[in-house]
This record gives sequence, C-alpha cells and structure tokens, in this order.
Amino acid sequence: MIQSILGKKIGMTQVYDAQNVLVPVTVIEAGPCAVVQVKTTSTKDGYNAVQLGFDVQKNKNASKAELNHAKGASLAHAPRVLSEVRLPSAPTAKVGDVITVSIFAEGQLVDVSGVTKGKNFQGVVRRFRVAGGPAAHGSMFHRRIGSIGMRQTPGRTWKNQRMPGHMGTDARTMQNLRVVKIIADKNLILVKGAIPGANGDDVVVRTAVKGQPKKA
Repeated sequence: MIQSILGKKIGMTQVYDAQNVLVPVTVIEAGPCAVVQVKTTSTKDGYNAVQLGFDVQKNKNASKAELNHAKGASLAHAPRVLSEVRLPSAPTAKVGDVITVSIFAEGQLVDVSGVTKGKNFQGVVRRFRVAGGPAAHGSMFHRRIGSIGMRQTPGRTWKNQRMPGHMGTDARTMQNLRVVKIIADKNLILVKGAIPGANGDDVVVRTAVKGQPKKA
C-alpha cells in the first residue's frame, strides 16, 4: 500500500486539540496525486515503485514528452510535480489511481521531507553560530572565524572546517510529526510543529519510518 503523498506547504497556524491545548501546526495541501507510472521487479525497471503526479501545469508550458507521459495515464494536463515512491513489494495500485489524504489518520506519526530556505552566502557567525571576536572598538575581529590551521602542525586546513559559504537549500526531513487534523474535502493535513521550506514549497509526506509502535 502506498504510504506517501506529494503536497505543498501552505503555512503555519494554531489549533485547539481535544484537551483544549493550543497546538502550533503546519498546514499542508496534500494531493490528490495521480499514479502516473508503476514499476516492478518483473519489468525492465528492476525495482518496485510508483510515480506520483501532483498539481497541474498548463499544456502550453509542458513539453511534448510530459504531455505524452500524462496522456498514458489518462490525465488531461501534465502534472507540475513528478516523484517516485519506493515500495518494499509489488504495488497494488494501477496507473490512473488517485491517492488522497485518506491514507493518513489523525494521531499517527509522519515524516515530512522538503528543501530548506535559501540564505545565499553567509559568514560563520550566522551559518554555524560561531561566537566571533570581541565586540569592543579596536578589536578588528568582530564576526570572523579566527585561526583555521597552524604553520607546522597540522600545516594545513582540516577537512570540513567551518567556513563562510552558501547557506540553505538543503534537503531535510522532519521525523515523527503528529497528524493533528485532516480536512479531506480540502485535501489538507495539519501536522504538529514546523517543516522545511517556505510557504508554497513542495514537500513529501510519508508514514514515519521511526517512532511507530512495535508489532507484537
């Protein structure tokens, strides 16, 4: 059974749970996702997976290959997002099936994968929270990294030394987020806590790999 769905981050808000406790949640518009392609070990692909399509793009903006690929799944428009979901066994889903938020239940744990916000080029103080030097006048060493290697020993800069550079746009997964509420008619999932990315960014929601109750 497919336990993953594609979606996009809408934003954060707060809701009250059954105990009247105010819970911070992230709203995710998840699905509906059409099954565009099915792959099994018995085919030339050599592994079990399904390809899901999320959102639509105008036909004038899609390539001929994308339109033909969507036509093979009986879709009127090419999906804006295509992503594969690996499965441990041969999938029971067929091309053209639709995956909705009904595959999840309130209270269960999910993992949400996305890409963090880009911060451009940043120094070590912001990028790695380095303390920096004295802030007083005349120090000339306020937000710098300091020594990165000695002359004789080690005589070089260590690998993975914290340095200024590009920050953000990293693939990250938030694990074991609890599903607070599901609004099926609007394809919305409310999960407790924050998830990677800015509002409107694409994410993948799947059943949590860790944190699930052990089978007896």
